[in-house]
Amino acid sequence: MPEGIPATSVATSPTGASPAPGSAADTPSAKGPGPMAKETTAGMLFGIGAYVLWGLLPLYFFILMPAGAVEIVANRVVWSLLFCALLITVTRAWGVLGTALKDRRVFGSLALAAFLIAINWLTYTYGVTTGQAVETSLGYFINPLVSVLLGVLVLKERLRPLQWAAVGVGFVAVGVLTYSYGKLPWIALTLAFSFGLYGFVKNRVGSRVDAITSLSVETMVLAPLAAVAMVVLAVNGSSTLASEGPGHFWLLLASGVITAVPLLFFGASARRLPMTTIGLLQYFAPVLQFLVALLVFREAMTAERWIGFGVVWLALLLLTLDMLQTARRNSVARKAARRQVA
Repeated sequence: MPEGIPATSVATSPTGASPAPGSAADTPSAKGPGPMAKETTAGMLFGIGAYVLWGLLPLYFFILMPAGAVEIVANRVVWSLLFCALLITVTRAWGVLGTALKDRRVFGSLALAAFLIAINWLTYTYGVTTGQAVETSLGYFINPLVSVLLGVLVLKERLRPLQWAAVGVGFVAVGVLTYSYGKLPWIALTLAFSFGLYGFVKNRVGSRVDAITSLSVETMVLAPLAAVAMVVLAVNGSSTLASEGPGHFWLLLASGVITAVPLLFFGASARRLPMTTIGLLQYFAPVLQFLVALLVFREAMTAERWIGFGVVWLALLLLTLDMLQTARRNSVARKAARRQVA
């Protein structure tokens, strides 16, 4: 699942998102691939690229071992900030960043988002580097259900029947998995709730800041803590940055690029695709994470865990059906409204 981005899929909006007017899902087909078709194709490629990169992220953390979660996240923050500074310089967007920093509401929201994503990154990296990648993928499978639940608890939104069914099935799934693990799947729940709250905070900011400006502010807030962590690890002799050879050194430095590139891909995709499509693409990441955990890391899956995951997937199926039904109804309603105006 995407890290460091606002949750923009329909799952984060219990009222249900739908294709924007004039989007690819709402435009009559024309002969030949027109500009809109090309935009949609580009959006799909960018979206798939983003989620595939996020889905393969556990492989990157695996090759960074013996670096631990704190060192990986600290390096990720510091080098992401430097890479963002480079991008802002190239795009001449320092004025946009300055505006975001001066706006107290925007900066306050992004500072809160920074600490939420730090919790998410630390938990995710810890799970992968300690042989619990299956549970990390579970967290991002559960995340859409958590986002719907947050809509009820925080925004007081009313759920449709299929959404209620999905949330209810989700609670059953957590119970089955708790029985399977012999404890609450705290890694999965921490990931789901931290990212759900992160998406909620970022959605409050809305379009007032772009993706790179947002990531720049968030990493700027976290950079002092990350720098302190890197110094403490170095003083204690626990840092691997300069002790595991040049390959390891450059791989850690590459964390800035590896963090920012899928974010840029996602932003390019979100501008070109209807929200319904983005909502469906989001499942690429946890599916890939799950497959990497099983096929590459060879993590065990008991029968009880398969049942628990199956119940989670049933809940997601119900949520997806509701999303598609709502998008179809909204599209029909818009077309009817346009015919009346015409």
